Amino acid sequence: MPDIAFTLDSLRAAFDAGRTPLDIVQIVLARIEAADDPGIFIHVESPEALRAAAAAIGPRNAGKPLWGVPFAVKDNIDVAGMPTTCACPAFAYVPDTDAPVVRALEQAGAICVGKTNLDQFASGLVGVRTPYPVPRNAVDERLVPGGSSSGSAVAVKRGIVAFSLGTDTAGSGRVPAALNGIVGLKPSLGALSTRGLVPACRTLDCISIFARSIADAEAVFSVTAAFDAADPFSRAYDFAGSRAAIGTSRIGIPSAASIRFFGDEVQAEAFAETVSQLRALGASVREVDFTPFYAAADLLYQGPWLAERLAGIAGFVDEHEDALHPVTRQIIMGAKGMTAVDAFNGQYMLQALKRQAEQALAGIDLLCVPSIPGICTLADIEADPFGPNARLGTYTNFVNLLDMCGLTLPTGLRRDGLPASITLLGRGGSDRRLASIGRELTGDGHGKRIEGVQAGAPATAPIRLAVVGAHLSGMVLNHELQMLGAKLVSKAATAAEYRLYVLPGSVPPKPGLLRVGPEKGASIALEIWSFPAEGFARFVSAIPTPLGVGTIRLDDGSSVQGFLVEALAVSDAPDITHFGGWRGYIASTTAEAPAANELK
Repeated sequence: MPDIAFTLDSLRAAFDAGRTPLDIVQIVLARIEAADDPGIFIHVESPEALRAAAAAIGPRNAGKPLWGVPFAVKDNIDVAGMPTTCACPAFAYVPDTDAPVVRALEQAGAICVGKTNLDQFASGLVGVRTPYPVPRNAVDERLVPGGSSSGSAVAVKRGIVAFSLGTDTAGSGRVPAALNGIVGLKPSLGALSTRGLVPACRTLDCISIFARSIADAEAVFSVTAAFDAADPFSRAYDFAGSRAAIGTSRIGIPSAASIRFFGDEVQAEAFAETVSQLRALGASVREVDFTPFYAAADLLYQGPWLAERLAGIAGFVDEHEDALHPVTRQIIMGAKGMTAVDAFNGQYMLQALKRQAEQALAGIDLLCVPSIPGICTLADIEADPFGPNARLGTYTNFVNLLDMCGLTLPTGLRRDGLPASITLLGRGGSDRRLASIGRELTGDGHGKRIEGVQAGAPATAPIRLAVVGAHLSGMVLNHELQMLGAKLVSKAATAAEYRLYVLPGSVPPKPGLLRVGPEKGASIALEIWSFPAEGFARFVSAIPTPLGVGTIRLDDGSSVQGFLVEALAVSDAPDITHFGGWRGYIASTTAEAPAANELK
């Protein structure tokens, strides 16, 4: 069966071509097996149950915009007939009814595959605080998967499902997105019903959405965002007419004096590139003193909101304290000594910080921040279970406390090959505004940053992309570019900082380009193609893991967007750098003269 990219557009095209939900279920099961990662799911529906669900969704029609689309649910959200564990086996129960958000998705035709792993009781940003196997980061297994919605993010990045539900109280819907290179949408408080969600901090909890594109995240948001009169924390929002353009937006960033990267200079460089891109697209970028935001963030785990975490599961903890993960227990039981006086003092402090934040945001339409201040590895968290976790929440912990919404966007790969990401933050109710700005910033809503757009240029300006392998002119996949209206601009070569590998098992054979630095790298031949914006959007939406789009440095000192590969994917792959490029390698493996593939 041909491979199908699990984006909504690709799935709809597959259905148009005659594929069925049953076909998709079979692909899901095959991908779960191929991933060979027991940490992603806590519960997977049986093949028989999934086939039955595929058969039961009925005919395809306009009332089912997610017809046949596979999704996963974080295991602190109820799905009827599937156990809810919160990553604590002693807590497990099997609900009779779906959470309203899950029910809305199933009524729209989506198929729930199973329940995903998490930091126990959603208390963590690292994804390793679980008694089950830890999900492997889908970009680089040395990194933590991010939490608490670890399995939900990894399942989307690995292409097992088209989207997933997570939750977000302190950043659990944004940090895993950043660390796995996908989109994470943290809605405004109350925009999605939280009934059927085991609370972490009930006044702050959001059900969040992971997807491979902004467009897909918005589609899921459109199905699930609704006022729920039975949920006392639900709010009615009017999202109509709230979109905006970058060129007319005033975007705040952390000031030079207050921005925090904790020594990760590569992360600082990646964020600076995004800020430059915002300015190039015409945004008015203004520095904001982030002191009140950091102070609000500190309240979440150092103030009385810790007691709210205990309140959500107090009855269970009284009976089963020993069932808690050791780190989770240390965090939650820290609330035992807190009093009502502490709670009121915390509220007073938060109210004062809200006023300071409002003043800092005067004249600002939205914020752009690093999703995380730096990369966190498994080794980091093994050495210190608390410090790295706290640092990951630098730009996330304050958001729900200050009644904001957020959209995390991948921006390619850092120069060390690790995932780069930014988050757009707005006032409650501005979800659609963030999505429209994100679409323009990334060029198409698929999480791939445009390179080389000049200040004041329209968002529909042609987009340049470097290709190094099967999409080169005359090669087997070049027709995909031409069908999308792409035109060859020039031959070029990378700076002498890269190595080229053959991706194991790729059909047709494809290379992976990895930046390794000037001491270990060489110059690799490539071509630069110019895409119309719409064609570029369609092209990058189907890019399969482990490939992504990032910034490639050329031998003339300039840079361009192009294909890069995740470092882990080529750890055992054949190194073909010495051929100087894909053409040289292909010529060495065939009897055809190299000239057969040369440019005319």
